[in-house]
Amino acid sequence: MPRSKALPAELDPHAQQLVTGLRRLKDRDELTLRHLAAKTGYSAKSWERYLGGTSLPPREAVEALARITGADPAPLLALQEIAADSWDSRRGRPSGEAPPAEQDAEGEAAEPGAADGTEAVREGEQESPGRPTAPPPAVPARFPHLAITAGLAVLVVALGTALLLVLLLDDDAAPRHVATAPSSTAASTPPAYTCHLARVDGRWAAGLNQGRDTEIGYGATGADVAEAQCLLRRAGISPGGIDGMFGPLTLRAVKTFQARAGLVADGMLGPRSWKALRG
Repeated sequence: MPRSKALPAELDPHAQQLVTGLRRLKDRDELTLRHLAAKTGYSAKSWERYLGGTSLPPREAVEALARITGADPAPLLALQEIAADSWDSRRGRPSGEAPPAEQDAEGEAAEPGAADGTEAVREGEQESPGRPTAPPPAVPARFPHLAITAGLAVLVVALGTALLLVLLLDDDAAPRHVATAPSSTAASTPPAYTCHLARVDGRWAAGLNQGRDTEIGYGATGADVAEAQCLLRRAGISPGGIDGMFGPLTLRAVKTFQARAGLVADGMLGPRSWKALRG
């Protein structure tokens, strides 16, 4: 499996999981940045920033990538919503600091006006000679504190909503299907999987992924995830439904199994974890 460039160490854990899931979908379907730009409407430079962890991908970009790869967007959108709250809070500015220039959809800085809020002198106009320039109006000292207070209130409400969403997702043992508009490129419901557990060459297999030990993690979908769910259930640890979606219940089951097997409980299923599951 190709190794992508390491994500920034300061990146929020939920944003790391989101970007990792998007990278897996891109690599699984062997998509290039140009392919993504042509199929999603977001430029190659934008995808380079999204997949490099320097910009948080918007909901529309996440939905577009899930659509063209046939993946269920629900787990990715849940991560994007939580990451967006953390992303905004980590970029909060201290009182009195000047705001950065606004950016357009391509990340290019918009043309700034005068720093003190007055209108910049238009091209071709000149100030009248001898006419004194009025000093900029003083900003009341209490305004930054009011802005920070309002921002904290909005952040508390957003975090409460995100926590409620995570609890709802964690409560459901069966896969939750999010109603979406019909699409010719993505299935409306995930495929059903049935475990056919048997010993093959002395190793357990569920007959869903031909014995592969592909590295998978939170947000992954497909037969590899369903195979792992069957083997976790055989080991006596419930991952929820056998739905092929690496959601919160499957993540918890993988960590429990890894801790029991003496492995690093990071929730990522790699060759060592697969070997222990099939052992």
